[in-house]
This record gives sequence, C-alpha cells and structure tokens, in this order.
Amino acid sequence: MTTEQIEQIGVAFDDVFFLIGAAILAIEIAKGLFERSLRGRGFMDIVASISTQIPSVLAETFVLAFAYVGYVLVADTFVTWTLPIAFWSAALALLACDFVYYWEHRLAHEIRVLWTQHAVHHSSRYMNASVAVRFGPLEGVITALIHLPLVLIGFPPELVFFGILVVLAYQTWIHTELIGKLGPLDRFLNTPANHRVHHGCDDKYIDKNYGGILIIWDRIFGTYQEEEERPNYGLKRDFDSVNPVVVWFSELPQFFRDLKGARSLGEAWMYIFGRPGWAPKKLDEREG
Repeated sequence: MTTEQIEQIGVAFDDVFFLIGAAILAIEIAKGLFERSLRGRGFMDIVASISTQIPSVLAETFVLAFAYVGYVLVADTFVTWTLPIAFWSAALALLACDFVYYWEHRLAHEIRVLWTQHAVHHSSRYMNASVAVRFGPLEGVITALIHLPLVLIGFPPELVFFGILVVLAYQTWIHTELIGKLGPLDRFLNTPANHRVHHGCDDKYIDKNYGGILIIWDRIFGTYQEEEERPNYGLKRDFDSVNPVVVWFSELPQFFRDLKGARSLGEAWMYIFGRPGWAPKKLDEREG
C-alpha cells in the first residue's frame, strides 16, 4: 500500500459519509417543510451551523497544513522507527485515532479553554445533520496537538491524518433524529441514538458518550449512557442564538470577562484549565 492509496481511501471515506450526511439533511429539511415545522428559527439554526465552516475551514486549512509538516519534521527528527504503510497498520492507526479522539473529546468537555471551542458544536437546540459540521474555529489546533503522541510512538504522519479524517467523517451521519435505535450496533458503535445522548443538556445526559466511531471506550471508562427519554439539546446555560457570528464565538466573551476578573494567578489558572462552570468560592463561604 502506498501513501497515495491511503490518501485516496481517506478521501473516499470522507466523500461517502459526506453524501450520507447531505442526504439525511435533505430528508430532514423536506420533512420539516412538509410538516411546516422548519420555519424561522429552525431554518436559521441550520444556516448558523453551516456558517461555522467559514472560520473553521479557513483556520483548519492553515493549521492542519502546518500540523502535517510538523508531524513529518517530528517523525524525521525524533522517531527512530515507524510502522510500514499497509492495510493492517492503517486499521491499527484508525483504532488508535479513535481512542485518542475519545480523550480529546472528553478533555474538551472538562477543560474550560478547550470548551470555548467545542461548545460551538453543542450550542444548537436542534439535532439534525447540519450540527455535524458545527465546529469552533480552532478545534483543529486541539486535534493536531493531541494526536502528536501517535507520531512519536511510530505511526507515520500519513496514517495519523488518515485516522483523524475517517473518525471525523464517520460522525457526519449520527447527528439526526430520523434514525432510531439500531439494536446490537448501539452496543459497540457510536450511533445516532448514542450521539443524541451526548448532545443532551439534561443532567443524566451531560458529559456522556464521547466516542467517535466506537462507543466501547465510554463503556470501558464509565461515561456511557443509553438513550432513554428524548434529550433536550443544547448548552446547559441559556443560549439560543442563531446569529452566525455569535455562534462562532459564543463562549469567548464570558471566558475573557472571567479572566479579567480573576483575583489571583490561581483563579486565572482555574478559569483557563478548570472545568467549565468553575467559579471561586464567595468570601462568606471561605470564612464559613
């Protein structure tokens, strides 16, 4: 297997899942128009979701191009051996990238500065295929950094990028309410039912089901939740804007206000690296 073949397979996966996602979105829009439920805010939310591709693509084109060059330099400079490029190593790289994605995704929910980007993906009160492309502008930076260890342990940069592409492409079809539960598949794959849970803002659904392709990581690490009643979607806080620019940068204004109001380096650290929603204790609570 050659590098060109790996690239062709990755692009083919991307194209197939993009077409599936586009077909699902077309059905969702047609259904909404027929039922007269896709009006005003619902339609504008789809527009807002798709609009996030404007800053995201611009940033990721720049970031991922430099990331690939950086991966190659790291591999050539610090890695003394690499896996051969073959079908079995591509499959292994895909499994490794899916595992890393689980932790990337989980950390994006647990570290405030990462959440400022990933919260964009969760800010819709709807669940449809357009949400699959609703990204924060700098999520690609996080992806590039957190997958770097795979290069250091011997995965060729080509295979790492192949794995990243396929894991993200797979998730195009799971952002929908058109597809119900899928029986045995729900036990080991990230399916629409499992991912609807992840987008729920109900207490029982918050911070669950982080998996990319496989849901088994959530079962192993204790973050799995089965879909029971229909989730309420969106952020826990009151956010319901369909203004594209507001959606793109939804978390940043409060993030910078909190940093500006920090009373110590410790508080600033927690505002950056603590869990989203962290706040210092009030004076009367400290004294008590």
